[in-house]
Amino acid sequence: MNENKEKTAESEKNLVYVVGIGPGSEGMMTQQARRILENCDVIIGYTVYVELLRKIFPQKEYQTTPMRREEERCRMAFLEAQKGRVTAMVCSGDAGVYGLAGLMFEVGAEYPDCFVRVIPGVTAALAGGALLGAPLGHDFAVISLSDLLTPWETIEKRLRLAAMADLALCIYNPSSKKRGDYLLKACDILLEVIEEDRVCGLAFQVGREGEQWEVLTLKELRQRPVDMFTTVFIGNSTTKNLHGKMVTPRGYRMER
Repeated sequence: MNENKEKTAESEKNLVYVVGIGPGSEGMMTQQARRILENCDVIIGYTVYVELLRKIFPQKEYQTTPMRREEERCRMAFLEAQKGRVTAMVCSGDAGVYGLAGLMFEVGAEYPDCFVRVIPGVTAALAGGALLGAPLGHDFAVISLSDLLTPWETIEKRLRLAAMADLALCIYNPSSKKRGDYLLKACDILLEVIEEDRVCGLAFQVGREGEQWEVLTLKELRQRPVDMFTTVFIGNSTTKNLHGKMVTPRGYRMER
């Protein structure tokens, strides 16, 4: 039944795609995402992400809004779709991981004549993890340190419980101009539960110019400068530093 509904949606004119464009580089954009962007009439997104796409699709029509005007951006997409234009709302990484897929469905309830389809993308946890080696080889949690939409008390609870559960962690939005000490605070919370020599990793500017990575300990991570374009990885109790790569074993038995 769901498959038939999706086919019906694709045959309609009032169609909005919510597209994950990956971390930034053209090579990390999926073929499906690229095909949809090539065929859409208008691309809508946050200004920074749209600038990345202008280099790849210079002939397209773009509409943008700055940060914190996400609901307005969603409504722009539905208004374009109601004109019969195939519309793409773009998000960095994956549209459903800290992206606008959820909000698009919420706002979309007010536009029953429109259809929404989510197109997955490579999120920073996966792209950054590949740079570092295999830090997410077993169960893991993804936590954002941004408290714009989530109270810090909730973030603190999630960090502590994830550490107690011995989950590997991927941390998004570790710092900003207004939150310069948030990663330090997060490390202090984790140090209540786990050892200071726990293997950790940093991935900088994933998929963009200046891409770098580093494997270090939790104690070293505590004082390391980071920004919003840094993805942080905290290993679990089995994570190893293998020749400079961060590896969390799945638990396979190895013959020796």
